[in-house]
Amino acid sequence: MSRPVKVRRVCEEPKYNKFVPAGSGNDASEVLTTEEFEVMRHVDYLKMTHEECAAQMDISRTTVTEIYESARHKIADVLINGKTLCIEGGNYRVCEGGECGELCFKNKTAN
Repeated sequence: MSRPVKVRRVCEEPKYNKFVPAGSGNDASEVLTTEEFEVMRHVDYLKMTHEECAAQMDISRTTVTEIYESARHKIADVLINGKTLCIEGGNYRVCEGGECGELCFKNKTAN
């Protein structure tokens, strides 16, 4: 029997949920989950290590790596094949503010 999936913690919902390539006649789309978006934000945008990202999201480092690899593959597919990128769904909860540390968006807006 497999382990139950742990709910992932994210600071906030993404501000934008759809990206459409200009000039593409492709109607296909790819769905990036909210936790995949959050891992990409931490690792690629905020330059966190997988270990730091794991602590921020309250999950294991190996889970971060799996989520990151999945997200990178989807983004590459979107860029190469001119697909629409949709950000939605997943198994996550939004933090209550401050519980995920100093990088929490809620901490930044409170100051």
